[in-house]
Amino acid sequence: MTKPIRIIAGLGNPEDRYERTLHNAGFWFVDALARKYGGNFRYEKKFDADYCRITLHGEAVWLIKPQSYMNHSGQPIRGLLDYYRLRTAELLVAHDEIDLPPGTVRLKEGGGHGGHNGLRDIVRHCGADFLRLRLGVGHPGDKDQVTNYVLKRGSNDVETAIERNIDDAIVVMPELVDGDINAAMKKLHTKE
Repeated sequence: MTKPIRIIAGLGNPEDRYERTLHNAGFWFVDALARKYGGNFRYEKKFDADYCRITLHGEAVWLIKPQSYMNHSGQPIRGLLDYYRLRTAELLVAHDEIDLPPGTVRLKEGGGHGGHNGLRDIVRHCGADFLRLRLGVGHPGDKDQVTNYVLKRGSNDVETAIERNIDDAIVVMPELVDGDINAAMKKLHTKE
């Protein structure tokens, strides 16, 4: 399948109090990409997002962190897609995933939102034809505790597992930029 990735959105909530919460794992991912590839985020009011451009595997790639809070991530991403005339199929969304244990990272093409409010809003504004980078954060064991769980910091072991997942995912970015999603999935999913 050939869908070169040109925009990578990390999901999270703005404000310092959310910075290291599990729900901000998507922000952690794009921050790590920016550090590795020399990107400097800046706030753009017209998108309500922090964004920057990096060169990854010889291609220009936009990184975006919506500043509109998780449940309203779709409009900032839609704005950047429209401004740069990019298709939803060129979008990778990195997000926390409670249905995967810490230490597990998966790529997924399309699909529903799985109850994730950030994904729900992106699907509403952009459609569902985008790639997802699912960063496992684990489940608290009780569905009534999910909100409290993801809005707190994880244990040291959980944070270390997520950081390892981020490092593993960065390794497959050249394949995604080339549009070789199958090769990226094989490399990432068999690493574990």
